[in-house]
Amino acid sequence: MKPRVMSLVIFTCVVGLLIAPKDINFFNAAISLLSVALGAGAAGTLNMWYEADVDALMQRTCLRPIPTGKVTKKQALIFGFFMSIFSVTLLYFFSNFLSAIILLITILFYVIIYTVWLKRRTPQNIVIGGAAGAFPPLIGWTIATNEISLLPILLFLIIFFWTPSHFWALSLFKSEDYKKANIPMLPVTAGIYSTKKNILVYAFLLFFVSLTPFFFGYLGNFYLFSSLLLGTYYVYLCLILLLKKNSEDEKKYAKSIFFYSIIYLFLIFSIILIDNIILKYV
Repeated sequence: MKPRVMSLVIFTCVVGLLIAPKDINFFNAAISLLSVALGAGAAGTLNMWYEADVDALMQRTCLRPIPTGKVTKKQALIFGFFMSIFSVTLLYFFSNFLSAIILLITILFYVIIYTVWLKRRTPQNIVIGGAAGAFPPLIGWTIATNEISLLPILLFLIIFFWTPSHFWALSLFKSEDYKKANIPMLPVTAGIYSTKKNILVYAFLLFFVSLTPFFFGYLGNFYLFSSLLLGTYYVYLCLILLLKKNSEDEKKYAKSIFFYSIIYLFLIFSIILIDNIILKYV
């Protein structure tokens, strides 16, 4: 169920729920978040069911449950399918129809659009498919409000524009894995330098998109200064990567960007939550 990936998904969902202008009782909130976690895990399970053949070829994924024989493909399919239905149904009963529909769209988008349709066909797989990972703050918001507004859409866009640089950095230092599995990630199809340029472009886009909650008046100066600082360092790392010529240096900075990007997303959403509290109570 990819619990490490799930943890960041749930955290962004929690932030979306907590900054929403309406309150929800603790029990319903807890069950709703559990539903989102189960839905994310179900999507991850179905992803590993479909990709079991390529997972077995890649060093990064060869120790997953299906390639190692701990779980059969049939077991993964049955578990993922029924857990998807259960998570959406649970969210509907403890939250609302809108939240359940968005969770269902998230699961279907990740499994069908990204995993089945895009991943093995286009190097833009992670750009389009990345939308699946951007839905959780929107789900969190709708759990509390039963409606969609601009702020959760801006949070969606932050994750959406964060995703390409995050995964392309990973693909740079794991390019041999993707080549072996015949997955058309950008370094395999367009080369290292083109990938580095695209990483920098998306880092710049992320930098400007991350400022939008401030300029639309949703967040204050603490968020502005923090996002400027975090975003500037992100762009700096990506610029240094672009300028590096040595393959070992490229891998070193690609790893730095990959791990910093995880920290970046955690911090930016933490700051969104803190700034929201400051604006409400200080």
